[in-house]
Amino acid sequence: MSQISPSEDIRSVTDLKRHTRDILDQLHTTGRPIILTVNGRADSVLLDVKVYEKHLQAGNLAKLLAPAEQDVEHGRTRSAREFVKELKSARKISG
Repeated sequence: MSQISPSEDIRSVTDLKRHTRDILDQLHTTGRPIILTVNGRADSVLLDVKVYEKHLQAGNLAKLLAPAEQDVEHGRTRSAREFVKELKSARKISG
């Protein structure tokens, strides 16, 4: 996702009502979010659905990695060699 362009990507809700198709075309073309304002203040953000899905995937991955990161922070780690040895032993795999 590109850096937000304040002159192009901050629009009023009134502008959205009047130029919906143009704003959606811009959103899909640039991949940048559109910040909607109400009474001159930021209120909402529009995202292209593909960009939104990427954000969801990144958030889900971060949730999956968080426990592992805590293990590393607390020194609860072991070498890959040790892990493979334990795995082979638990699964009764020879070699």
